[in-house]
Amino acid sequence: MDITHTSKKSRGVFSLTEEGKIIGIMTYQCMDEECFIIDHTEVDYDYNGKGYGTALIKYAVEYARENHKKIIPMCPFVKSYFKQNPEVRDVAYK
Repeated sequence: MDITHTSKKSRGVFSLTEEGKIIGIMTYQCMDEECFIIDHTEVDYDYNGKGYGTALIKYAVEYARENHKKIIPMCPFVKSYFKQNPEVRDVAYK
């Protein structure tokens, strides 16, 4: 499993690949220099339930921490994860 991050202007995507195939993505848009909104997370149906969505969230959280950014979790999956896991709330936009 490999996760990469690409961004272009005010939008970005975290892509998860396995054996060269993209199996999951998480998209975001920048609110400003210090905050981004995660608006969509999707994992290929054949890979559901294997923790790949959570891996994307953890990668985004680490990216936010390393770059001193906050996250607004608009995606229902990410929003639920933030509610259930207090250890990531340090990057939640208040």
